[in-house]
Amino acid sequence: MSRPEPTVRYEDTVPGIFVRRLNRFTAEVLIDGNKEQVHVKNTGRLRELLVPEARVTLQKASDAKRKTAYDLISVYKPGLEWVNIDSLVPNALMKQQLMSLNYDLVKPEYTYGNSRFDFYMECRGEKYLTEVKGCTLAADLKRGIGLFPDAPTERGVKHLEELAAAAKAGYHCQIAFVIQMNGIHTVFPNDETQPEFGQALIRAVKAGVQVACYGCHVEADSIRITGAAEIPGEVFFR
Repeated sequence: MSRPEPTVRYEDTVPGIFVRRLNRFTAEVLIDGNKEQVHVKNTGRLRELLVPEARVTLQKASDAKRKTAYDLISVYKPGLEWVNIDSLVPNALMKQQLMSLNYDLVKPEYTYGNSRFDFYMECRGEKYLTEVKGCTLAADLKRGIGLFPDAPTERGVKHLEELAAAAKAGYHCQIAFVIQMNGIHTVFPNDETQPEFGQALIRAVKAGVQVACYGCHVEADSIRITGAAEIPGEVFFR
């Protein structure tokens, strides 16, 4: 019997038209022709996605007392169609993915060294660590290549360094890129934006850290993992 594909579906969604980004957390959107300030669920730059007049999908907030009544969850971009920009969704999908496998224990938010990793797992006495990163930046649609990060992330570099140390200490370590776009299946480090991340990734791979890419199918109000592939370490030594 096949396992169900990890899926996140949003309820209480409405369409909108993007106007402008006010700051990292807030944007202005037209909903039924009326301007509304909404919460952006992603602190990345998203410059290629959040452009004036882009179609967007919003989810009505459950807390009626909140300053913003909606969350911005997806953006339509020609060539990619819908792109999910919810920074919480990669972990939600990966938790479903890991829980469907044969681990004896799956524990979110696990501290190792000076970092907190997204997941710690155990299986038959072996210890595993997985750090999850969401990818929303497409580089080459024809070849299905995306880039990470879209903005400098010192935290991401630190995670790779700690994963390398854990791998050397005997843990099975993985960095998992959940690709929040259609048609993209491989992620490379964005050396133009932050060469330090790519350098740290190479060191981590050499230490034994695995790199996995999870392709997804994205709609306006849903996202599901459709496939996973481990990326051979040598592809990063270019």
